[in-house]
Amino acid sequence: MGDLIMSGPAIRALKESFGAKITVLTSSMAKGIIKHMPGIDDAIIYDLPWVKTAQEPDPQAFAEIVTTIKERHFDAAVIFTVYSQNPLPTAMLAYLAGIPKILAYCRENPYHLINSWVPDKEPYKVIKHQVIRDLDLVASVGASTANTNLNLEVDESLWPTVKGKLYEIGIDTNKPWLLLHAGVSEVKREYPVKLWAEAGQKLVKEGYQLILTGSDAERNLTDDLKARIGTASFSAGGLFSIAEFISLVKYAPIMVSVNTGTIHVAAAVNTPTVVLYAQTNPQHTPWGVPNKVLEFGIPEHLRSKNEVIAYVNKVHYDATAPIPIANEIVSAVNELINLPNSPTQPSPEILNGNREIAAS
Repeated sequence: MGDLIMSGPAIRALKESFGAKITVLTSSMAKGIIKHMPGIDDAIIYDLPWVKTAQEPDPQAFAEIVTTIKERHFDAAVIFTVYSQNPLPTAMLAYLAGIPKILAYCRENPYHLINSWVPDKEPYKVIKHQVIRDLDLVASVGASTANTNLNLEVDESLWPTVKGKLYEIGIDTNKPWLLLHAGVSEVKREYPVKLWAEAGQKLVKEGYQLILTGSDAERNLTDDLKARIGTASFSAGGLFSIAEFISLVKYAPIMVSVNTGTIHVAAAVNTPTVVLYAQTNPQHTPWGVPNKVLEFGIPEHLRSKNEVIAYVNKVHYDATAPIPIANEIVSAVNELINLPNSPTQPSPEILNGNREIAAS
């Protein structure tokens, strides 16, 4: 979901530059966010075997998805990847479906498979924010946009419903409140529950009510955190639909989260964010909103086996960051809360799009 949200500006560039009808091919894990992304006209949902998904892919359906794509008679395919992903399997999918123009980053020469090939220099020469990476890809074929912000459409009519649900669990939105999101799909990006509880207790002492957000599958986690934090914390796991969650995040004064899709939802509705950021992918920090990134290292046994990520770990994350303590989180929250209300722009580093790393 987060990757798709970060591709939003590049999708906008394609739409504005070519007047294209945009169909997104994505997994079931991202399908819920599509209808909230302006610029996307249609979607094909399929869990490809080379992409992380919640369900086991069906090999028998592979031929069917090729046929489905072929029947749409697409003029071109753009393959968005993070730098640790290989575009060739997806390029083969588009090639078999007869799409005449295929655009993607690739490290090796794909010859006829990707006929609009952009050599991938990441992460060995430079690391770009994912938004810049995707924008640079489409810029190679002449697509651009003046608006590089992330954007999700918010159904304003849902706020009274969201506010009513908050009232039912005990939240008074007339008093200070914020969101805490602890759930994440990978163990290596988890921030310890014990430390979440310590931070939550200190935030409560600062006068904040804490809404503990999460999916229905994360309800046990949000319930556990509520029990550990105690007074003025409220479990909201599974309480909101995606549309309602987007509305909740928009109206939240601030979000505290691990590095997962929630931080990109927050960026897309202009909500300040404190991120407990496991040292995994340095290019996925919040884009274009006030934020504080508190990095922490991950144990060696949980690190990715992907050789590209291993290189980044060695070069970019050679100094493992200590895990943030509760006082650091509280300080970050208070710093963002006290910022003047003014339009925000990406930092010069992000606008430049380059984060230099040394070659090994």
